[in-house]
Amino acid sequence: MILIADIDRVVKEELKEIEGGEPLSTLDVLLINLALRASPSVLDVNGIEEYTHLALDAGATAAQVHETLVLVSGLGVHTLMAGSPIVAAVLHERRDPSMAAPLDSRQQKLWSTYVGDDPFWDSMEMEVPGFLQSLLRQSPDAFEAFFQYCAVPWKTAALRAYIKELISLAVDACPAHRFLPGLRLHLKNAIQLGVGRQAILQTLAIAAAAPVHEGVT
Repeated sequence: MILIADIDRVVKEELKEIEGGEPLSTLDVLLINLALRASPSVLDVNGIEEYTHLALDAGATAAQVHETLVLVSGLGVHTLMAGSPIVAAVLHERRDPSMAAPLDSRQQKLWSTYVGDDPFWDSMEMEVPGFLQSLLRQSPDAFEAFFQYCAVPWKTAALRAYIKELISLAVDACPAHRFLPGLRLHLKNAIQLGVGRQAILQTLAIAAAAPVHEGVT
């Protein structure tokens, strides 16, 4: 079980040499709160409405608000990140030929197109070992869709990169999710983008206070 103490330990290690930096802006706080309430592990519909009003009143554009939802919806791929390597390992134990056979021409092309030599995916492999390969082998269609869908909020770019990383960090850290591979990845990305200790700790405090999932009528 991943405890809040485990999250605190990871964060303290990453932040030990990071300076204070600037606090979150009012709009940053509102967008992070909106994202948490829209996340699959919370889905607080009243909170979504409340923070949409508050974010727009604080100067957010309609595109920024909706891009927040699109970004958070893509974090549902954690089902694949956690599940695909496990299923692949089970299939390998059962000597399923698809797990050991050379990649076919379509699989090779997809890998070259979406992964190739991009060092960003080395970070993904470190945090979620075997995910991309197992997804590609089990479903080339899902592999392609993963890259296309998760890329949408980065192509539309209504939000700056740093707040997208903080939103992702918050959702991964909230008590109902606690997805450490994503938390570590987005924490490092935020630091690389120049986010300081103060804003990161504020983000995590907001995440810790996220409401529980009460269901959707």
